[in-house]
Amino acid sequence: MAKKKAQSNTRPKVSKSRLSKAKLDELVEQATVDCYNESEQATGLYTMIEDSLQLPFDTEVLGMPVNVIAVDITEDDVIVAVCQRGGQKQKLPILELPLPARRPAGSEWIDAYRHWAQGGR
Repeated sequence: MAKKKAQSNTRPKVSKSRLSKAKLDELVEQATVDCYNESEQATGLYTMIEDSLQLPFDTEVLGMPVNVIAVDITEDDVIVAVCQRGGQKQKLPILELPLPARRPAGSEWIDAYRHWAQGGR
């Protein structure tokens, strides 16, 4: 029983990148080539996600189906997914967004952002 309880307290499960570290480094470099600080790097990665990610797409958050309809960046440089279910919308950090098994086109940029956020700069 302790194992089940421990699992429920862990972070949401996000799909692991199918890309090599070298490819992720290449994508991060492409998005951040002219950036001078972390804020500019986050904005560069956000721009690549916004330009490349095929929207909308369906996924599950907390066991409930949602539709990801947009991406945004907060004032403190966190890239978020705008999720919709019924008439309600919720922003969720892309670092915590579970991607569906059938990943949308452009999701490699989410992988690149996650790699960057974990220190793979």
